[in-house]
Amino acid sequence: MTTRKPSVAGFFYPGNRRDLTKLIDGMIDPDCQKKKAICAVSPHAGLIYSGPVAGALFSSISLPEKYVILGFSHRNYHDDSALMRVGTWETPMGEVSIDSDLADRILSRSSHIKDNPSSHSQEHSIEVQLPFIQYFKSGFSIVPISVSGVASWEELKELGKSIADSIKEGNEDVLIIASTDMSHYVSQEEARKKDLLAIEKVLDLDARGLIETVRTENISMCGYQPTAVAILAANRLGAQKAELIKYQTSGDVSGNYSEVVGYAGIRIW
Repeated sequence: MTTRKPSVAGFFYPGNRRDLTKLIDGMIDPDCQKKKAICAVSPHAGLIYSGPVAGALFSSISLPEKYVILGFSHRNYHDDSALMRVGTWETPMGEVSIDSDLADRILSRSSHIKDNPSSHSQEHSIEVQLPFIQYFKSGFSIVPISVSGVASWEELKELGKSIADSIKEGNEDVLIIASTDMSHYVSQEEARKKDLLAIEKVLDLDARGLIETVRTENISMCGYQPTAVAILAANRLGAQKAELIKYQTSGDVSGNYSEVVGYAGIRIW
């Protein structure tokens, strides 16, 4: 069985279970009331920067046993979106199995997604979601999908429909996670201003509006395509509302407000 080894352990987050657990301990809210969700939007930077947002988000959700995690490929660009249909993913907190049945259902419904494990080998956007889920859950399974950065609107719609219909067919509780950071390397003021425009479209569950806003306003949101796919799937699964759980920037951690990266945690249900 193929095991996808962690690519950013010891870099984006501690490389051993004890230190990683201790770090996440300080980022979650143990008293937060957990609520059901269809979808979540979560950041993916080094945990000292984006972890407080991800921790607040995952603390607020009643987590299920299955996940479709949509990431963006920062290093390995490809024309088609790519998933990994068999094997496991490893982090310092243990191994996570891939839900091959759900992966196969998604593959069978879309001509613009391929089984391509190599597209995930060095990519961090999906990997950094796993320790937070592992902190709260054990024995869960995932379908990791790297969404193509050159996918057309029609291709994104097809992928969203494929995910939603595959979840419906299985009649299972599945959380869709879109992994994205917001603005990159702009001032704190510009980041907050522009990020709010994109966040507003997510809260409106407006996938097309999100894409248009990111492009029109030149917002350097790296995972807007995965987020659009997640919204499209969530809408098809009956989502009605969304809530911004937490927003902050790297400047809120480092004290450097001249060049920041923005992070948002959003729950959709």
